[in-house]
Amino acid sequence: MDIPTPIENRLVELEIKAGFAEDLLDQLNAQVYRQQQHIDALIQELRQLRERLPESGGGAETRNPRDEIPPHY
Repeated sequence: MDIPTPIENRLVELEIKAGFAEDLLDQLNAQVYRQQQHIDALIQELRQLRERLPESGGGAETRNPRDEIPPHY
């Protein structure tokens, strides 16, 4: 039986660390991909909501604050 040398031990440890780092990188890539899909869906939803808004665009500025006084005043 061969007795592993310190250099062989270090090499094995580095290979193990590289394997864990590669696995972590794959997990992070998958997470970023899912997040980008979610962001794209939210952007699409925002576009759809903007299309539903009235075309005037100035509805908020033309309101009179007195029109919003509760009925008990």
